[in-house]
Amino acid sequence: MLLAIDAGNTNVVFALFDGDEVKARWRIATDARRTADEYVVWLRQLLDLNGLGVDAIDAVIIGTVVPRALHNLTVLSEKYFGVTPLVAGRGDAQWGVALDVAQPDTVGADRVLNIIAAHDKYKHDVVIIDFGTATTFDVADYDGAYKGGVIAPGINLSLDALVGKTAQLPRIALEAPEDDNVIGRTTESQMLIGIFWGYIGMIEGLVKRTKAQIGRPTTVIATGGLSVLFDEHTDVFDHLESDLTLRGLFILYQRATNT
Repeated sequence: MLLAIDAGNTNVVFALFDGDEVKARWRIATDARRTADEYVVWLRQLLDLNGLGVDAIDAVIIGTVVPRALHNLTVLSEKYFGVTPLVAGRGDAQWGVALDVAQPDTVGADRVLNIIAAHDKYKHDVVIIDFGTATTFDVADYDGAYKGGVIAPGINLSLDALVGKTAQLPRIALEAPEDDNVIGRTTESQMLIGIFWGYIGMIEGLVKRTKAQIGRPTTVIATGGLSVLFDEHTDVFDHLESDLTLRGLFILYQRATNT
């Protein structure tokens, strides 16, 4: 089975592919200091819960935006799975898509993987909104070329900054307001309205401007953990693709190995 590892700024996601289907997925908080030994102790328990052992893994591909995490993930693969991992964007796992931007070397692996997966499925202009530590908007044209995008603070980062930089504002749980009211009657409700509906306004505004600039029919795809929360309160998304980055890793592995 293929183990696809998506190492993000907040979490590392491990997904086990059986054929082209995700058999299991697990996540652990990103810590660049976490050793291969620590990873495998955690991962062995999860594999065992699924009736599997480490010998079930015969291939590994890694995509990471945390360079310091790559070494220990590589050691994990080589020491415990007995395979040399493919690394997205390197060696045999080159992107295979045009990065039509001023500084292609600075584009995050997760963003390119999202583009690869989206173009494989939709074959025309797309805007991908990924709700992670940062919220990114990425544009690919009908040829699958990455044309650029937008980076905004993730909603949790925005909330943390609001609370951390003020003396009296309380920490609140991130959730959708109970109704569409945008005039808060308490400090907590005013904060939630500002964060949540302010974020919806940003998403809708940027998508509208982006689609106008593209000037052709465009599909908007949302991914990332909070995409479901926002989808219930806006009609701007055409599709939700929760496993978009993992699917990109799978496609890249297939291309690299001609399978």
